[in-house]
Amino acid sequence: MMNIKKSMTALAISGVLALGAGQAVAADPIKIGTFLAVTGPASFLGDPELKTLQMYIENVNAKGGIDGRQIELVHYDTGGKAKEAVNFAKRLIQKDKVDVIVGGSTSGSSISVMPLVDKAGIPFISLAGSVKIIDPVQKWTFKTPHTDRMAAQKIYEDMNKRGISKVALISGSGGFGKSGRNESLAMAASYDIEIVADEQYGAKDTDMTAQLAKIRDTDAQAILNFGFGSGPAIVTKNVRQLGITLPLYQSHGVASKKFIELAGEAAEGVRLPAAALLVADLLPESDPQRPVLLGYKNLYEGKYGDVSTFGGHAYDGLMIALEAIDRANSTDKAKVRDEIEKTKGFPGTGGVFNMSASDHLGLGLDAFQMLEIKNGNWTIVK
Repeated sequence: MMNIKKSMTALAISGVLALGAGQAVAADPIKIGTFLAVTGPASFLGDPELKTLQMYIENVNAKGGIDGRQIELVHYDTGGKAKEAVNFAKRLIQKDKVDVIVGGSTSGSSISVMPLVDKAGIPFISLAGSVKIIDPVQKWTFKTPHTDRMAAQKIYEDMNKRGISKVALISGSGGFGKSGRNESLAMAASYDIEIVADEQYGAKDTDMTAQLAKIRDTDAQAILNFGFGSGPAIVTKNVRQLGITLPLYQSHGVASKKFIELAGEAAEGVRLPAAALLVADLLPESDPQRPVLLGYKNLYEGKYGDVSTFGGHAYDGLMIALEAIDRANSTDKAKVRDEIEKTKGFPGTGGVFNMSASDHLGLGLDAFQMLEIKNGNWTIVK
């Protein structure tokens, strides 16, 4: 039986995923199912996620698979629609009979399929941000991205350091924006933060100056935007167009170069919490994540261009699933679920994962870096 964790270290150092030669005897493939928003408004999430899954499964198979079994990826594109996610999840479970599901680009789509995977008894590793995916813990559901609650906490920590106590909140109306808004409101008092404005915008809105004009008339000392897609970039541009000079914070929902491209010069000075993947080359040599991050970054960018944290979430989910299958020496769903829950010391792109029966994420607040955009690129806030 091979050891995927050792193989990942080899990849990080040499750029080659060494998973062992496998066995000569043919066997049924291990089926990894996924439903991702490869097209539509959330494609900046689903596109790098799918590319990552395809790239690493190809590498695993080229080296013999897992104990002689090839990996088969069964994928459907939701277009970012939760209803489609439910339909495709049913198909993955009932028709395709996959062994594990790694997917769900958005919080809404992930939450919508959770009752299905629970009823079917199939391990599901979500790639979405909402804390509701893992709190309260659901037996068959896990996730790899940092939660919106963690993002709010990380942002408030930074605001405390800067002496900011009055904050204007603006958020998107989708599942991620709503959940992030709720967590931001719930966490504020714990950090002595007063929310002095609470505005929202729709997914199709192309101008948020009306909401931001209201914010300008408050005594806010900073603005916090929770959302993803084009909305946060529009907010960022509108803030600058209105001459608002307050510090602007975004969530980890914009942790890709796509946001900087969309917001342009207006992104200068924006702060956000994000995985260390975006600043892998800025980490000290002693950082235990650095080899894994650079291994993934170099492999992805060698094929597709700029890396994003969203593709990294797919890497983490896939590798956690494959390690669990390897340890279980089986695709028995209950055994694999148990092994996912036992994940300990797993060095992923999002941090070092330590899951348990009471924690189906396994990341602490220290897995986040606070970043600031300077000269069109990411920098680490000291």
